Amino acid sequence: MAPSAMTRWTTSLSDAQPVSYWLDDPGKPRPEPALTTTETCDLLVVGGGYSGLWTALLAKERDPRREVVLVEGREVGWAASGRNGGFCAASLTHGLANGLTRWPDEIRKLEELGARNLDEIEAAVARYSLDCDFERSGEIDVATEPHQAAELRDWHEELRREGLADGTEFLDAEAVREQVDSPIFLAGLYDRRGVAMLHPAKLAWGLKRACQELGVRVYEHTPALELKPHGAAMAVRTPYGSIRARRVALGTNIFPNLVKRVRAYTVPVYDYALMTEPLTADQLASIGWKNRQGLGDSANQFHYFRLSADNRILWGGYDAIYPYGGRVRAEYDHRPETYAKLAGHFFTCFPQLAGVRFTHAWGGAIDTCSRFSAFFGTAHQGKVAYAAGYTGLGVGATRFGADVMLDLLAGERTERTELEMVRRKPLPFPPEPFAWTGIALTKWSLARADSHGGRRNLWLKTMDKLGLGFDS
Repeated sequence: MAPSAMTRWTTSLSDAQPVSYWLDDPGKPRPEPALTTTETCDLLVVGGGYSGLWTALLAKERDPRREVVLVEGREVGWAASGRNGGFCAASLTHGLANGLTRWPDEIRKLEELGARNLDEIEAAVARYSLDCDFERSGEIDVATEPHQAAELRDWHEELRREGLADGTEFLDAEAVREQVDSPIFLAGLYDRRGVAMLHPAKLAWGLKRACQELGVRVYEHTPALELKPHGAAMAVRTPYGSIRARRVALGTNIFPNLVKRVRAYTVPVYDYALMTEPLTADQLASIGWKNRQGLGDSANQFHYFRLSADNRILWGGYDAIYPYGGRVRAEYDHRPETYAKLAGHFFTCFPQLAGVRFTHAWGGAIDTCSRFSAFFGTAHQGKVAYAAGYTGLGVGATRFGADVMLDLLAGERTERTELEMVRRKPLPFPPEPFAWTGIALTKWSLARADSHGGRRNLWLKTMDKLGLGFDS
């Protein structure tokens, strides 16, 4: 990278605030007081992100008389739920390709359940007046290299043969640049209905309000420290109090699970994003983007980008940083070298936006598992359920996971609990130093494939055969 280019790109970051744009909002609600007594309830939900919030809301919808308590260690939506890109996808399997590879016999059912889940999220946004800038605008996967364009065309043809192409359209270079104009776009695959854009923090805050209106008791700044049996129920200890509950749902995702044996199934991957200042009318016209779709490129180390309600561009992804030992620490939430790299990539994609500045730069941990999509289970004779491993596509899929946890806690056999995806778990990650070594080798191999026409080396082919993976 030439020094002059580096200076130009990094200058765009000089005023960027090191905080999530979504959380830097004057309308952010005040947190609820911490729990300082002993509580009893029918259902305790641990975690105030999407996973926990949807579980609490759906539990009250299923049975309004059920006493539900939700505890959050910090503030509702402060972690991944308030830092993500706001892509709310129908896919439950981290994309159709991942689902078709892993569960070919039930992929149609998974796609049907995912589409229904997204429709139900849209209905909940309307029913509870969730002011979260929800737009059912779809998403385009774009090719920026010739081999990616060929792969997108071939993939669309495979979907047509499998009868899974409904709502998707292959776009050649001219067609994709009619949608969003970048000189590096060579083709695209447009999913017109399967993804919505939204304001992620406002969704979390709105779900909190909806839960409280239905009678859920919410305690913030109340970390759950210990889980153990208490007679026929379960007990959870917190810093200033305790809770006894007949059933417990764990929606803590990347944070250490209270069921210790679950911890080996996830590792933290740190993802980073930038947000521009609002674009002027002329700047927006220079790139088109009239239909406001979400976009993502087709590389292994990929970017995701979208417009906010006030016409800023969120630009994130590419680097996926695994810290040795799998530790989750606040110091990893910011990485200036990644911000500089992302800024350079942004102006390569949109040179017509030269001079635009970034107002926010932030990062956070994603809970990744070896199959890239959520897994589920129970503990303590079915009195505790958990869901984790969403790998960055949890904005929509966590609602489905909430339904799964409630089904499992009720001991019900449903179309969800009968899925192989729900009944089986991914392979756990090995201990250190093997986890770090394997992930580092996989990342190097993926970057090499991106620069060598998509050709996968022996390591990646072996990982494919084992059903393992790791990407950005």
